[in-house]
Amino acid sequence: MKTRYNFDLRLVLVLLFGMALAACGDKEETQVSWDPVAFHGDDECHVCGMIVTDFPGPKGQAVERDGVKKFCSTAEMFSWYLQPENRILQARLYVHDMGQSHWDQPDDEHLIDAKQAWYVSGTPLQGAMGASLASFADKQAAEALAAEHEGAQVLAFEQIDEAFLAEAAAAQHGGMGHDMHMHHPMDSHDHHSGH
Repeated sequence: MKTRYNFDLRLVLVLLFGMALAACGDKEETQVSWDPVAFHGDDECHVCGMIVTDFPGPKGQAVERDGVKKFCSTAEMFSWYLQPENRILQARLYVHDMGQSHWDQPDDEHLIDAKQAWYVSGTPLQGAMGASLASFADKQAAEALAAEHEGAQVLAFEQIDEAFLAEAAAAQHGGMGHDMHMHHPMDSHDHHSGH
């Protein structure tokens, strides 16, 4: 009887230890932060390797279980995300809300879910790479910016694909593509797009 009791006690202890380890694993799991993070002066774009903060316009980031990938523009974030091997990752994508930010220095306090954002293409606003896609949380703010520029259009996240990015980049830079020195200061008016 005593042997049976010791065996049962050991079994219970082993089970409790296993459950404690499993609980620890669950705690580690919940400690993964899926929130956006600030951009820093030494952050390099995951796609092109350029310093992210050296350029105006909204930036993007992909928050994954293993860390954060940062992009010097919303277009670079899209070109990364649209690759088949990246679309299957469970990454959360964030972009700056330009309705709450100045074009030259987007505010990291206003990073929003990229998949819920609205994008304005076809403006003369310059960014880092490829097409300049101004991102907004509010569709009306996006439409207001588009209304200021002939030929500009408002798009939802799902409407942007690789063919669109290539076409928009060619139009933006007169067919010159990824010329990093093509960005110019904005018009003389202060473009805080939140009207």
